[in-house]
Amino acid sequence: MTNLAILGCGTRTPVGLFRQASAAAVRAGISAFAEHPFLLDRFDEPMVVACDAQLAPELEGSRRLSALAIPAAYEALTPLRGHTGTRIVVALGHGDHRPGHDERAVVSLVADLREALGPTVTIEDVLDAGQGHAAGVRAMQIAQQSILAGRADVVLAGAVDSYLSRDTLEWLDDHELLHSKNNNYGFCPGEAAGFVLIARREVARHLRVAPLATLVSVGTGFEANQINTEDICLGAGLSAAFRDATAHLSAHEKIDRIICDMNGERYRGNEYGFAVLKCPDQFRSAPDFEAPAECWGDVGAASGLLHVSLVIEASARAYAKGPTSMIWASSSTGLRAAAILRGPGAS
Repeated sequence: MTNLAILGCGTRTPVGLFRQASAAAVRAGISAFAEHPFLLDRFDEPMVVACDAQLAPELEGSRRLSALAIPAAYEALTPLRGHTGTRIVVALGHGDHRPGHDERAVVSLVADLREALGPTVTIEDVLDAGQGHAAGVRAMQIAQQSILAGRADVVLAGAVDSYLSRDTLEWLDDHELLHSKNNNYGFCPGEAAGFVLIARREVARHLRVAPLATLVSVGTGFEANQINTEDICLGAGLSAAFRDATAHLSAHEKIDRIICDMNGERYRGNEYGFAVLKCPDQFRSAPDFEAPAECWGDVGAASGLLHVSLVIEASARAYAKGPTSMIWASSSTGLRAAAILRGPGAS
């Protein structure tokens, strides 16, 4: 497997408007959980959400997604500012189809991204990375495949998601998915966008851009026993993703850091426990995982790419637990995805 360079990374989250701020807030354990200004749950209590403080609560649909995505994409493209006209491909993940979010919002988002990024780069194509929590990691896999197959030199992998729509929040409440004092196993809805700029190392040298991290591999699996059903999940899909992602590591290399999309739902914790049992030798300390949804809420499709930003900042500021990190995420539709990252000097 050819290791690829991550040249840029941009995020926008409820705890920070750019990568460094978000990572610092998560490291400090700062939470953005707060009462919604006007929506009540079925117990007549204010819904607890994690929202972008700069966006009006009334802003919804593609306009809200674009407001999240465009600044994060710009930040990720910072290394190309002196290379106007660079041709790139975009791989874009998005939220599950649900009340408050549908295909029309995604189409509008793509159009807004093309228009906003046009003066900075030439977007040759926009590839659909799918939906749900694993979509951001899947976007990185599409980037990796496109580059290694010679279909693109530089790929902007991104994902954006927001649960902060009235229809979405009421739908979550109807399905008993909202976390509250009356529901310990629900989650706190959030919103965010994350983008990473990926290229071969020789392209990085040609552009005179120092990599922020190394993308070693991406693995995927599919879980037939899906979230929020009566089927029992024994971690088959997630363990397949783990094995796929770690297949190219040396026999003695261990995962030093694990960052995941666990959000308080019992299903996700059980799934991880079973998956680890199936892959017992891959982790230095499997129970020592990090779940930043505790700070920025459940950010859906954006999860994986935000996790990349945490790896980058830990490496840049010398507080990484070790050289090798794994990020992973699970979509409600069955997709499981995991990625292995190392520091910028890895080859």
